[in-house]
Amino acid sequence: MQAIRSILVVIEPEHSESLALKRAKLIAGVTQAHLHLLVGDRKHDHSAMLGVLKAALLADGFSVTTEQAWNESLHQTIIDVQQAEGCGLVVKQHYPDSPLKKALLTPDDWKLLRECPTPVLLVKTAGSWKDKVILAAIDVGNSDGEHRHLHNTIIDHGYDIAILAKAHLHVISAHPSPMLSSADPTFQLKETIEARYREQCKAFQAEFDIDDAHLHIEEGPADVLIPFMVHKLQAAVTVIGTVARSGLSGALIGNTAEVVLDSVESDVLVLKPQEIEDHLEELAQH
Repeated sequence: MQAIRSILVVIEPEHSESLALKRAKLIAGVTQAHLHLLVGDRKHDHSAMLGVLKAALLADGFSVTTEQAWNESLHQTIIDVQQAEGCGLVVKQHYPDSPLKKALLTPDDWKLLRECPTPVLLVKTAGSWKDKVILAAIDVGNSDGEHRHLHNTIIDHGYDIAILAKAHLHVISAHPSPMLSSADPTFQLKETIEARYREQCKAFQAEFDIDDAHLHIEEGPADVLIPFMVHKLQAAVTVIGTVARSGLSGALIGNTAEVVLDSVESDVLVLKPQEIEDHLEELAQH
């Protein structure tokens, strides 16, 4: 987060009190990142509104540029501009789709999460992050190199947000329910499963100085547990990762982040492993 030099802020013309801009200003205020404001619209001219926002930001000491663009769809426009401007983070306000619309069409924000090569912060709340909980969700059961690197990235970003917002980092990992049919006796008892997961957490607990009180190992599916824990801890931000499903295009990601997006009462920062970011970067450039 500290290394981000430029932030792409998606401005929705009909929502002038932009929550995305509020969050981007908080991050840029600490990291000194440049703000690039984007309105995605092909029909109406928004230069006057962008001019007002730019003048106010410049007066507050921010480095800022503005742009109005459109290319086929909003998510495609965002990715095109992110590539052209070299932005290291995309910040956008999230508006949930109706269940019916979601059943018929892939929501635009899901497409953005799948295809954007950089981290995406989807803003859902107006409240302050200060003194709140930042919840980093990891999948300790997957300990291959790609997942381990992703876990570190998630906790790194969680820590960065906690520091810049003067908040508190908590970490959650879901573990599977006991299976009597499992060949491995470890997975036949809840206590032994949890003990194994806690053991696997030791390394990054030591690395990131996370004590047991800030680590939550819970039984059940991640897409149910994460919203439950966000509600229980009153978390302000959920930091979550996505990994490509093997055998499919690298642009396809596991859907936990997508499912969690509409069910958590917090802002959501979505990260990808470096290999997937690199792959998406190639796709975006062609």
